[in-house]
Amino acid sequence: MKTPWKSSPRDLLRFDPGQLLADIDPASTPGWKKDADPVEFLADTANHLADLQELMFANGRTETGDQRSLLLVLQAMDTAGKGGIVRHVIGNVDPQGTHIHGFKAPTPEERKHDFLWRVRKELPAVGLIGVFDRSHYEDVLIHRVRNLTPLPEIEKRYGIINDFEAELAEQGITVVKVMLHISKDEQRRRLASRLDRSDKHWKYSPGDVDERELWPAYQEAYEIALTRTSTPSAPWHVVPADSKPYARAAVQQILIETLEDLHQQWPPADFDIETERARLAAS
Repeated sequence: MKTPWKSSPRDLLRFDPGQLLADIDPASTPGWKKDADPVEFLADTANHLADLQELMFANGRTETGDQRSLLLVLQAMDTAGKGGIVRHVIGNVDPQGTHIHGFKAPTPEERKHDFLWRVRKELPAVGLIGVFDRSHYEDVLIHRVRNLTPLPEIEKRYGIINDFEAELAEQGITVVKVMLHISKDEQRRRLASRLDRSDKHWKYSPGDVDERELWPAYQEAYEIALTRTSTPSAPWHVVPADSKPYARAAVQQILIETLEDLHQQWPPADFDIETERARLAAS
């Protein structure tokens, strides 16, 4: 298909330390050609993403294969579209080749351990695409905004996270980090839509409005986290998310380009093909 991208979103949307989050327009569609349809793009490239996922899965299931995996980290304010990315992008691949986990408030057992303990337990196995719907970054975002942890400890966590993600890269886990960047006005519209629909009431929480009161503090916390933890081995991508179709198209293209750059090959047969042809024909 003819590409609808003027430039790679993986390059355009990569966050460089020194950038200001306020300078990134949540309503923008960087790199996208105006006459292209992002919904059509998702459909047209779904099979390619699925093939790349199957290639990784096949390698992970054989001793002769390339033993790598991928972890997609999704972070965002409420209603920014993390669930939509899981359904409309990750939903294009074989669910057997994925591991999806959402991190909520830690349990009493999890609180007994360091903040990465529960994260390590949910890392994707070899050959899988893992997805974190919220992640270890909650421990430097909401903890900073809500003063849940002393600031000196939070400051240490940025370095701990960088070391952790560098360790993952050494293990063969490619980390793709995406912040879905939504505007406060668009969030209001989406929350109002949930109130207007009885089938969406379950997704609404009065606490969502309380969190909106802390919007500036969250934006500051995100900018600090992005600046401190966007590294060459695990860069952040800030995806404008006021347009759901654009955000989904951008994440799908980022995943496709990342998987393509692994240059994986189909694992070779560990049996004699001609012998098996003869055995099969005689059976």
